[in-house]
Amino acid sequence: QVQLVESGGGLVQAGGSLRLSCAPSGRTFSRYAMAWFRQTPGKEREFVAAISWSGDSTRYADSVKGRFTISRENAKNSVYLRMNSLKPEDTAVYYCAASRTYCTGCNFPAPENWGQGTQVIVSS
Repeated sequence: QVQLVESGGGLVQAGGSLRLSCAPSGRTFSRYAMAWFRQTPGKEREFVAAISWSGDSTRYADSVKGRFTISRENAKNSVYLRMNSLKPEDTAVYYCAASRTYCTGCNFPAPENWGQGTQVIVSS
């Protein structure tokens, strides 16, 4: 079991940047693929980005490709989401997720653990 704690959300103007962090607990962090999802009121949680156990494979939703970067530091038990060129439509609660399953051609289909979420608000 991995417990996840997100941080780094906040209010930013359109065009600005934020970096979200996720600090999983547990000594088996490096065995988990990690991902970020987001959700707005009344909508389903949507996939944003994922990274493999080693960090050598990443995947992004089309809506964030070229603007967001997911990365991880296994030695620090941390995963990050760097968000550049933010748009008002990026406003959402962002969730960190962990899974022992990762596939290069799919959008993180089997998350096993979730964080509590961190709010990102992008003003126009």
